[in-house]
Amino acid sequence: MIFRRNAGRRDPICRRSNFRSLFLIPASAVSASCATVRLLPQEDYLYFGDSLHAPYGVKSVDEVVRLSLENAAMLTARGIKALVVACNTVTSAAIATLREHYPQLPIIGTEPALKPAVERHPGGRILVMATAMTLSERKFSDLREHYQQDAEIIPLACSGLMEFVERGELSGPNLEAYLHEKLDLCLRQPVDAIVLGCTHYPFLAGAIRKVAGPQPEILDGSHGITIQLRRRLEEQGLLKPEGQKGTVTFLNSLDDPELLALSERLLHTEGGMS
Repeated sequence: MIFRRNAGRRDPICRRSNFRSLFLIPASAVSASCATVRLLPQEDYLYFGDSLHAPYGVKSVDEVVRLSLENAAMLTARGIKALVVACNTVTSAAIATLREHYPQLPIIGTEPALKPAVERHPGGRILVMATAMTLSERKFSDLREHYQQDAEIIPLACSGLMEFVERGELSGPNLEAYLHEKLDLCLRQPVDAIVLGCTHYPFLAGAIRKVAGPQPEILDGSHGITIQLRRRLEEQGLLKPEGQKGTVTFLNSLDDPELLALSERLLHTEGGMS
């Protein structure tokens, strides 16, 4: 299925699992949709990956806002009933603007799982792996300030890490070398938890575990997204009855069927479905 071309943008191409969807997760990673599909299997999902403009984490705030509004306009035109911004960078930079433009639409954002990490490890050392933009935005600064009295919070910008997932490179020597370069200094002192502050990173949890060792707990925010989504749908009477089988539809802004196939594979990987 080809979408009508917008000025200056390629048409997203579509691969359908079962049939079309009414509900979407528009982001550049599939991990949040994995948890949501598992816990709310009766819903229909439209997953949009903007690979044409990835990575978002190195762009300016204005550019992220512009792209997010363009993507949201394209997706809301398809009749979605909720919008999950399954990207920490877009949540930090653009979710307030999205909510202003679509006040009647339930819009659920993403944030690093600092709260559960601190609750599980009070007084501990919490390492937060995320994009530079996520760590520089006020949303993360406010989170860090809120919990800094309860734990030592260590931000770690991981520019280039999400590209491993975009390539489908979830293990191997190049990835391990990158992770050693990023993590070894931080791990010279014991770390109690590693928070994966990008929705690409859960697919790399196995590789991160291999480098970090057995001690740190590894957390991401996908479960919290699902809880929030369920609550918002119930509040507005939009939650489909249990017992039905929903559908998953993949879209991508690049004309590359291999990216759609990769999204489908990631949906069923251990890292995404754990």
